[in-house]
Amino acid sequence: MSRNNKFKTAGLLGAAFVAATLTAFAGLSQAQAQTKESRPAAEAAPAKSWQTGISRTDLVRRDLDVEGREVIQVRVDFDPGVVSPKHAHPGVEVAYVISGTFEYQLEGQPNVILKAGESLYIPAGTAHVAKNIGTDKASELATYIVKKDTPLLILK
Repeated sequence: MSRNNKFKTAGLLGAAFVAATLTAFAGLSQAQAQTKESRPAAEAAPAKSWQTGISRTDLVRRDLDVEGREVIQVRVDFDPGVVSPKHAHPGVEVAYVISGTFEYQLEGQPNVILKAGESLYIPAGTAHVAKNIGTDKASELATYIVKKDTPLLILK
């Protein structure tokens, strides 16, 4: 076989490989698109991770007149559908909904749904979960009265 024929054969094999690969990816993409279209709207997109779907802005951190206690206030923004991990705090929390709609699940209590302008008291050490059940970003103002020098968040 001449040198030119070897290069032509190699080129044709390479082109065939590329074509086969592109066809396979196109088929996979089409299958995924059909799968998404066949699912109900609520299942069309997987839930967003709390690690990327929640952002926190620290606003105030001050010592209180009570020894060993401090007040911390933060703004917490949740993307639609994002659920916090189950957690507790080493003190009380007062959650005030700035915008959107949240569902709060407090251990040992019925679920509570709050809209903008409503607030919730969460007792010290109570495990809870917060979920943005709306279609837009939701925000809460969380005020904690907690033990100083203690992690604010305890995953449960």
